[in-house]
Amino acid sequence: MTAPFPQPVSPQPTLPRSGYTLPVFACASAIAALQQLLGEAPCPSSVSVHLINPGQTVEIPIEQGAQLPDGSALAITRSDPGDNLDLTRDTPIWAVVTWGNPTQAEPIHLEGGEGIGRNLESDRPAIYRYAQQLLQTNLEPLLPEGRAIRVTVILPEGRALAQRTSNAAFGIVDGLSLLGTGGIAQPLSAPGQLEQFRQTLRETAAQYGDIVFCVGENGLDLAPSLGIDPERRVKTANWIGPLLVEAALCGVKSILLVGYHGKLIKLAGGIFHTHHHVADGRQEILAAIAATQGLPQADVEHLFNAPTVEAGLTHLRHLDAQQGSQWVGTLYNALAAKIDARTGAYIQTHSDRAVTVGTALFDRARQFIAISDPARSYLSGL
Repeated sequence: MTAPFPQPVSPQPTLPRSGYTLPVFACASAIAALQQLLGEAPCPSSVSVHLINPGQTVEIPIEQGAQLPDGSALAITRSDPGDNLDLTRDTPIWAVVTWGNPTQAEPIHLEGGEGIGRNLESDRPAIYRYAQQLLQTNLEPLLPEGRAIRVTVILPEGRALAQRTSNAAFGIVDGLSLLGTGGIAQPLSAPGQLEQFRQTLRETAAQYGDIVFCVGENGLDLAPSLGIDPERRVKTANWIGPLLVEAALCGVKSILLVGYHGKLIKLAGGIFHTHHHVADGRQEILAAIAATQGLPQADVEHLFNAPTVEAGLTHLRHLDAQQGSQWVGTLYNALAAKIDARTGAYIQTHSDRAVTVGTALFDRARQFIAISDPARSYLSGL
């Protein structure tokens, strides 16, 4: 009697690996540099960083560190965002630490060096609250009593990398931001994360037939200002296409899209995975919409060649102010309607279900600039 063939065993799905945000690596570099400044040798191969949020301590590898001839000390780490499609992967993060002066207002003074962006509104380095808190919390216990230090964070590749982001659209120039509210970089754009997003969507769709897709943290934060029940919100990250289809298959009847115009504009061009590693074409889409709405050719070309869609929006506002025209309203209402139509067709094609889609677009100042008719109908029914 022959033995039966063994049944194949389905492999267990591998969960995507989390990493750490840029502030964590900046902090690790600063800790190692301070240790060098204090005369500790050799340079540690890793340092402990308390993340604050979450409240855990992790070990971060240190690539290099040394005292410098001018009396300061330098240490270097490399970014590891985990299984994210993140352009900062492996980028070096330097911290230079030097002794402060007796008149220094605080024991730890933070500065942005090369590659750290600058906020146009405040003209200050783009080192935000979490990064400041993280550095203060981890460095202050290491300081000798009565001493102060100056910490300069440097991203040697930051200026070049910033050209591939939408930082300029949000008023950050000359580099990257030390941004974030926590230390863990969740792999929101990694393929293995999609199933977790689907599960969250299924749970929401089981309770509500009308839901809200929030594209990014700003969309998630702004949705309640429209009177939207927070429980109806579904964060999509860049997986908009698969989640739209999943929503339809779950029986959802209508979806409100809330997002930054520089992200959602991709849907008008049929791009349903919105990460910049996959596809772009934002200025081209805006220029095409403008051409169909009768914007003069010279201005269409201006939008096409604009460095960002936010810059294109600024140009349209300038035209309206100069000419008394309504180009912003005309073009962005047409854009929102195009997103509605293209998204509805995408859902129909991939699920054979009809779902009503409405779109609400906001600018970098987090002000809504266009709300489509289906979106207004959705909101009026709340």
